[in-house]
Amino acid sequence: MISEPQIVPALLRLPGGAFVMGENTDDKFATDTERPAHRVVLASPFALGRFPVTVGEYRVFAPNHASGEEPDLPVVNVSWNSACDYCAWLRTETGEPYRLPTEAEWEYACRAGSRAPFATGGEITTDAANFLYAEHGQRIGPGGRTPVGRYAPNAFGLHDLHGNVCEWTADVWHPDYAGAPADGSAWLTGGDFTRRVIRGGAWDYLPRLLRSAWRDSLPSTHHRDNTGFRVALTLAP
Repeated sequence: MISEPQIVPALLRLPGGAFVMGENTDDKFATDTERPAHRVVLASPFALGRFPVTVGEYRVFAPNHASGEEPDLPVVNVSWNSACDYCAWLRTETGEPYRLPTEAEWEYACRAGSRAPFATGGEITTDAANFLYAEHGQRIGPGGRTPVGRYAPNAFGLHDLHGNVCEWTADVWHPDYAGAPADGSAWLTGGDFTRRVIRGGAWDYLPRLLRSAWRDSLPSTHHRDNTGFRVALTLAP
């Protein structure tokens, strides 16, 4: 165990494996950004944050960040560049290769073996994730971030991959999956290098934007109140 204040976020080791990334069959909310669905093989295990990085964890790196917020909330208002700076700081502090997850690693972790639109199945409720609106527009969620780990984990033991905050990944934005890597590595060639992929959906979203296949992007310098990140760690095969 790491004594307080905790420097390294809690991680879980995930096995390597194969999965189909992208559009779910008969998903009426699927878009061209999720196509074509394609098989990805992650040859080696990796570790991923059990939760998004919290305000308290991020403050060890940036002591003045969000000073009035509770430490167990997922950190937000962090750009992709700042998330990478945090990972570089972790590498210096620990000597371990911490980094942002690739988009493929993120979806593999979110699905946790499921090919349904959500890790919970064909639908998701506010008992399972933090989001604000029902599909017909009625406000049903809490209307803000919730402490990490409030909702049950997925089959891998990971929390908050659906909702709460969107999460940065390492990949450059491409508007579809034509030519995407099949080995789970970050897609860093072509595309719009000024933008990076976000996944997972957030506390102020509709359920359709929490789907395992949903993807979007933001400029790498951008920060907002519903976007955070979690860390990954390369492991030896």
